[in-house]
Amino acid sequence: MPITTTRRRLLAGSAAALAFPHLARAQGAAKPRLTAISQWSAGSDGAAITALGKKFEEKGGVWQHSPVPGFTTEMMNKLRAQIMAGDPPACSQLKGPEIAAWSKIAPTVNLDALVAAAGYEKVVAPDLAKLHKPGGKWIALPLQIYSTNMLFLSKRAMDKAKADKVPVTWADFNDLAEKMKAGGVASPIANGGTRPDDGQKFEAALAGISPLAYRAAIMNLEKKALEGPEIKAAFAQVRKIADWMDPNVGAQHFSTNLKRFIDGDMGMMIMGGWAQGVLRNAGFKLEDFMIAPGPSDNGKPVFLLNADAFIFWQRKEPDLQAGQTLMAQLVMDPAIQTMYSQITGSIPVRTDVDLSGEGWSEGQRTTSKALKEAIASNQAVLSMAHNMAQENGMTAAMIDVITEYVKNKTIKPEQAATRLAEAVEGAR
Repeated sequence: MPITTTRRRLLAGSAAALAFPHLARAQGAAKPRLTAISQWSAGSDGAAITALGKKFEEKGGVWQHSPVPGFTTEMMNKLRAQIMAGDPPACSQLKGPEIAAWSKIAPTVNLDALVAAAGYEKVVAPDLAKLHKPGGKWIALPLQIYSTNMLFLSKRAMDKAKADKVPVTWADFNDLAEKMKAGGVASPIANGGTRPDDGQKFEAALAGISPLAYRAAIMNLEKKALEGPEIKAAFAQVRKIADWMDPNVGAQHFSTNLKRFIDGDMGMMIMGGWAQGVLRNAGFKLEDFMIAPGPSDNGKPVFLLNADAFIFWQRKEPDLQAGQTLMAQLVMDPAIQTMYSQITGSIPVRTDVDLSGEGWSEGQRTTSKALKEAIASNQAVLSMAHNMAQENGMTAAMIDVITEYVKNKTIKPEQAATRLAEAVEGAR
């Protein structure tokens, strides 16, 4: 059974963020060493974390990364086991509300001095910064940003549909899917069969229908919003999406079907920007597909924000303290963020990184532009499917309802909306 934090458990936690002791002395007296755990083990994510490790070693450090493949829960289970054993890693992958939650069960490092020295807070979106300094002190550092509702379109499938316009609204999206089906595209929607896939389709539908309803229902867990018409409309849209997916795909990673997507056997894919990195890592060309913001019924980009980060855990060893200092400096470095995002397909957290040069795709430039426009129109919201809107236990409760709905076509949208509200109430 997955071990997750809950509000009740965390209220019992007493450990607080601690200042980084003897920072300069530790850094100067010991060879930097870093113990780190993440879920990044393969593909573009594995390549990016390996490249970061090499940069760490080039700076004279000893890099000790222990990847835990699979969904975030598996990585969290290992993290909890190490914390309970009194041996937390020097840093670990963690993000969203989980940063505040987990900081209550083990002491973390106060990174304020390092953040100030790097001028990092000035170039990080304010809402994102808040997640990484839950007690008013920086204890974690965001590294890269994805939009989970980017729309990937197969050029060959577009040709079959005799279409050349990227859909802007959900009505446009539905119309294109029908044209693809009529044009011989076997599955207008490319899909995997994992839990995040289902969650992403629902969050993209709801945020695209109404970012305000999304914020109220998913981010603020307001009962009225959870039972509102927008939730029902989102479930109705998810049903359409599910009907266009391959029913024989089950419990598979989305990357399993990328060749079918590129070949035009599958048409559109609702996925995070990391899909670009996976596609390129698999040898496919940027000319084979198009990338656009997910559908938005008011015509303005909606950005479902997912940001990967590292949280730093208190350690007494001088070499690990020196390693934490070096790691923090690297994570905030514009050159490192550029390298990392160009490998994974993300966009940098730093808003001052120029994406106009070589090494950046039009998809990444589109994503960066969409984020700025979404922030300006208050349509940047936090991803539910990837634990940015809520902690893991609440997210799991919601996705259980969504996955059952996707798999069981006898459930009506109104019934699903009621079950979602009940699941949220039960997980509080």
